[in-house]
Amino acid sequence: MAGVKSRLTQDEVKQLQHLLGSRQFSLLYKASVHGYNASIFHAKCDAQGPTVAVAYNGSGYIFGGFTCQSYVSSGGYINDEKAFLFRLKGKEGVLSPLKIPVKTASGAIYDYSSLGPNFGGGALVADLLGNDLGLIECEVYRVEGKLISKEKMERGKIMEEIRSYKPYLNSVPQIRILVLGPIGAGKSSFFNSVNSVFRGYVTSQAIAGSDNTSVTTQYRTYPVKDGRDGKPLPIIFCDTMGIEEKSGTGLEIDEVSNIIKGHVPDRYQVGFLQFYAVRLISFNTPSLKDQIHCVAFVIDGCKIEILPEKLEEKLKQLRRKVNQFGIPQLVLLTKVDEICPTIEEDVQIIHFVPFLQMRITAEKLGIPLAQIVPVKNYCSELDLLCDVDILLLSAVRQLIRLAESYLDNFPFEKAKKEP
Repeated sequence: MAGVKSRLTQDEVKQLQHLLGSRQFSLLYKASVHGYNASIFHAKCDAQGPTVAVAYNGSGYIFGGFTCQSYVSSGGYINDEKAFLFRLKGKEGVLSPLKIPVKTASGAIYDYSSLGPNFGGGALVADLLGNDLGLIECEVYRVEGKLISKEKMERGKIMEEIRSYKPYLNSVPQIRILVLGPIGAGKSSFFNSVNSVFRGYVTSQAIAGSDNTSVTTQYRTYPVKDGRDGKPLPIIFCDTMGIEEKSGTGLEIDEVSNIIKGHVPDRYQVGFLQFYAVRLISFNTPSLKDQIHCVAFVIDGCKIEILPEKLEEKLKQLRRKVNQFGIPQLVLLTKVDEICPTIEEDVQIIHFVPFLQMRITAEKLGIPLAQIVPVKNYCSELDLLCDVDILLLSAVRQLIRLAESYLDNFPFEKAKKEP
């Protein structure tokens, strides 16, 4: 209701939302503005669906009642098994929420055109209003359904931040993120999981799984779409063969240089990269948009403490190689939900439990703790989970921020004027 403000404070609103089952509500009627008149109350509040009446008295009490039935000026009682009385503030204006459900649905609301909001025939409990019937205000709100949870709001906020991101260099429409890591750590699964979040359902575009050797054999570039038929997002994930302990197997360090420089085309057979390096360079002259702008190292959080020495050294060499190009890096610590059974029950605590694994990772790879984030890929789930999505989206947001810092090293390009 434009121009008419609620008397409720922010804390009181939160308490009322909690009592209502986390719902949104909008102001329909305010006695001090519209008048203490039953006909005006019914004109504004009848046929509005679920409503909540909030009353204020001179003793500082805030109290009222909720009904999920519409007022219709029926001239009789309305049955409502979900109706309840409540108190938000008690003696001396202290927040003290109290909820009193109806004992019987019959006669919960007294719906007469000559009366305002009236619950249970007017019988109010003394504790609700401190025996003070001197009202100084009465407000009635339409209850409009479930309020978006804090987690869903955070999820939506990060998704919108990623959707609206635009690299400031005109020559780079999308940032390229190279995903590196040992076999079985969850490189391809990370892309699949991020892709699932924006598709709105669990999906698997990149080949994922576990084997003695890398499941991924080609260099693949994966744009992410906002929905099945949506526009491409400003990120491209670049996936390649996993890193293996034995020399001569898996992704070789020299091959990474050609990928970072942008010499390697999509769907190129990774095993031939070294052999055809000169040929690739001679036939492909990449621009900045084809090069890698950020690297994500995917590490299995369950295995970081027992990481083989040769594999650890290989990862360090890769880090040094990436550092030579000045490419920023982020470590994605996967499978941390398997470290502790409690995490499987409550993914939110994933932020606190894997600190030891993060510290060990920092020591082994020589990377700051601030550049290590825990994530959980979709592996066995059939439906999306909000807490899992937030972890994945937070990692993507940080990758974008790091890539942006890399692009800061290049001269700013003025936007072209439209003809």
